[in-house]
Amino acid sequence: MRMSLPHPAHPVSRREVIQAGAVGLLGLGMNHLSALQAMTAATQPARAKSVIYIFLSGGLAQHESFDMKPDAPMEIRGEFKPIRTRTPGLHICEHLPNLARISEKWSLVRSLTHGSADHYLGHHIMLTGRSDAPLGFDPSKPKKSDHPSMAALATALLPKRKDNLPPAIVLPDKLVHREGRTLAGQFAGTLGAQHDPWFLEMSPYHPKHYGAYPKYLFHHERGFETDPTLLFQAPHLSLPQGLTMDRVMDRVSLRNSLEQQTNDLTALAGDEAFDSTRQAAIGLLSNRKVHDAFSLEKVDPKMLDRYGRNSFGWSLLMARRLVQSGVRMVQVNLGNNETWDTHQAAWGNLKNYLLPPMDQAVSALLEDLDASGQLDETLIVMGGEFGRTPKIKSISATALPGRDHWGHAQSILLAGGGIKGGRVIGSTDKIGGYPASDAQTPENLAATIYEALGLPRETLWKDFTGRPHTLYMGSPIGGLI
Repeated sequence: MRMSLPHPAHPVSRREVIQAGAVGLLGLGMNHLSALQAMTAATQPARAKSVIYIFLSGGLAQHESFDMKPDAPMEIRGEFKPIRTRTPGLHICEHLPNLARISEKWSLVRSLTHGSADHYLGHHIMLTGRSDAPLGFDPSKPKKSDHPSMAALATALLPKRKDNLPPAIVLPDKLVHREGRTLAGQFAGTLGAQHDPWFLEMSPYHPKHYGAYPKYLFHHERGFETDPTLLFQAPHLSLPQGLTMDRVMDRVSLRNSLEQQTNDLTALAGDEAFDSTRQAAIGLLSNRKVHDAFSLEKVDPKMLDRYGRNSFGWSLLMARRLVQSGVRMVQVNLGNNETWDTHQAAWGNLKNYLLPPMDQAVSALLEDLDASGQLDETLIVMGGEFGRTPKIKSISATALPGRDHWGHAQSILLAGGGIKGGRVIGSTDKIGGYPASDAQTPENLAATIYEALGLPRETLWKDFTGRPHTLYMGSPIGGLI
């Protein structure tokens, strides 16, 4: 168990020491417990109670999704055809029929732009909402000098809840490159590691598999893959057999159950302050909403069918249940290992493995929130680290064609949280390569998220040295509200 540095102004009681020592025994250790730190900040009335940031790691091709160029030459427009949506004049990819059917519920920004075509810096840019590379940026590993992610800032700045729910959660896994490098930009960086968002690692990392397993598992080079060892495992928040909640909350019985741990921990009481996030862990065990959100086996089978019985569907369904439980920000990584990096065999992979489960799960999420009356109070944002090149090419003489990395233009889908549906902000040129009107930045997208969460524009955050920093580096995207 990690412990914070001593702080004489905040002494810790013996009971808190014992409860902190209970965390590992109660099933909140293992691979599911990370920092749940929340630092209270002044807030203004929030436009949205929660934000779900759907991140398509690898880079969604704008030409094959939301910014098609049917009049461009074949080497630009690609193989897919546009279809009409319910919004007059708005056409999107033929393989997104469910989103086309409900276009009145979402809007597009087609002109988001930044200067990086590198996966590592691109992830950092779009997860932190900062276009600049931090000093000493290292593409091989996260560093303390990285900018904090939006999820980390939400963790630090949103008010702490009485029921101990973490303000921000990332699921179903950390973003990891196929060579094993954990990508920078996901963590708290200069904000301090104690403000890292809570990562629910339910999806096992595999260096060769992509897509939404089990039905849509594939490999960029070899096509469809199957692997019976891949499981979607929700965190286990139940008590061990023989240990009831009454015993957990009873000081004497708990001490008896934890005698060995207590001997080691008691000596630290009064000398070192335990991380307050660990003090919150026991409270999570008694929170029925958290149990229900994590228990997909209790979900109506018809609901599972609507979202899709795959890792994309399960992840968005869990995100929906978490915001219903009161979590303020959920980042959902739809596809690890840069799944959307369609350098080769782009049209087959998008048509067969990527667009169908995304289309089904995202449309189900929007319809579900709308039917329950919660779409107006839940901001949905979907994008990746960049778009794809206007010109189609092959990475080798034998590979089927695709598109390379392209930071200059990408399409972002937004819905809910007061956003009007059926709108298109900005445009790109004839080949979909550069903004032609109303260019938007990652800083503007981050400001849109912060404003929805009720964080005022004058908000400051302090790095681990105590230096203040401005939260808003841009202005909320205009024309969406």
